[in-house]
Amino acid sequence: METIDEYKVPHGLMAEFDTPADIMSAAEKIRDEGYTKWDVHTPFPIHGMDDAMGLGNSKVGWFTFCCGVLGFSGGMFMIWFMNSFDYAIPVGGKPNFSPLGNFPVAYELTILFGAFGTLFGMFFLNKLPRHHNPLFNSIRFADVTHDKFFLVIEADDPKYEEDEIRALFEKLGSTYIELVNE
Repeated sequence: METIDEYKVPHGLMAEFDTPADIMSAAEKIRDEGYTKWDVHTPFPIHGMDDAMGLGNSKVGWFTFCCGVLGFSGGMFMIWFMNSFDYAIPVGGKPNFSPLGNFPVAYELTILFGAFGTLFGMFFLNKLPRHHNPLFNSIRFADVTHDKFFLVIEADDPKYEEDEIRALFEKLGSTYIELVNE
């Protein structure tokens, strides 16, 4: 007879560690093993964890920069179009468009579009909104907000092999290992 557990899809394998030094060491080993879809969850930021995980600079800055350039260019184009074509009013022989006089509007649009680029770029890169994470199904994972450190290797990882990862976690000194289902 089939059980409900046979229909569950694994999200990944989660290991619990007791100290920041243990999780840092484990992260370095997992990075060196070549896993690509994994994450570390800690109750507070651990300095040096980005390097231990092999993470580079965030790509959110590119979204901010591109949207800021678009905001500045769009602001200058809007003012140029309005003053030169849409509603041109010649006054005392002055030019219809001057970049210096119209800079404040373009500057404000740069800030506005840059802020939107930052916000929506972060949402896009983090695959948000995601209203539920399968890790929340684990009762032990609630300790991540108090004093425990967790490392999760996701089932989508090309090198994911449950038995090998379980043995690796045991070798790294994990105090608890759990299979987390979707």
